[in-house]
Amino acid sequence: MEFPSTTIVIVVLLILIISSSIKILKEYERAVIFRLGRLVGVKGPGLIILIPFIDKMERVSLRTITMDIQPQDIITKDNVSVKVNAVLYFRVMFPDKAIVDVENYLFATNQVSQTTLRSILGQSDLDELLAERDKINKKLQEIIDDHTEPWGIKVSSVEVKQIDLPIEMQRAMAKQAEAERERRSKVINAEGEFQAAQKLKEAAETIQDFPVALQLRYLQTLADIATEKNSTTVFPIPIDLLTPFMKNHMESGK
Repeated sequence: MEFPSTTIVIVVLLILIISSSIKILKEYERAVIFRLGRLVGVKGPGLIILIPFIDKMERVSLRTITMDIQPQDIITKDNVSVKVNAVLYFRVMFPDKAIVDVENYLFATNQVSQTTLRSILGQSDLDELLAERDKINKKLQEIIDDHTEPWGIKVSSVEVKQIDLPIEMQRAMAKQAEAERERRSKVINAEGEFQAAQKLKEAAETIQDFPVALQLRYLQTLADIATEKNSTTVFPIPIDLLTPFMKNHMESGK
């Protein structure tokens, strides 16, 4: 029995219509449904059924999106020209707002991030950009999040990745860092000399109070010299060591 060609065409069309009306969404996806142009809601994940030729859907991912912010030429508050790029982490919290309230939420978020990056960094000094990056990242995150909140987007983090300085500024900073290291070295040496002088002063006061300590130190020095493999050793004898013998000799001569 042969089926008419029109019947085959109808069956094929029905299969195509049914297949196009059945959609499967992954766990991290949502479908924004429009019925005759009007928003009817958000569906997913899993299996959803659309009314053929009446329902249209926009698929939206709820995963965190990592977006690079293109390098921006910025003049800082202290008139230094730098080039800065950053990375933005955000996710869609309300898919219907992301589709209805803004034409292209990815493009719009990127443009807001660029303008905010130029504005905030232009209000900061170069030292702030280099030393207080965490503070600047936090401020960028708060401002961008305020702008994207009406679109159903939550900005979780903004990180300034790289700050490119002019060559002459890099050289000046290198000289400054070298001068700072030299200053610290001199301060450390001076501190060491001061501490050594303090110890010598304390040792001199101790020897002055206890003269016998000098003799003990002398004998210890002789012991140290004796351990060396020298054929000849010349060392001075302090007169204090000979004083008792001379005194006894003079008394016996009397």
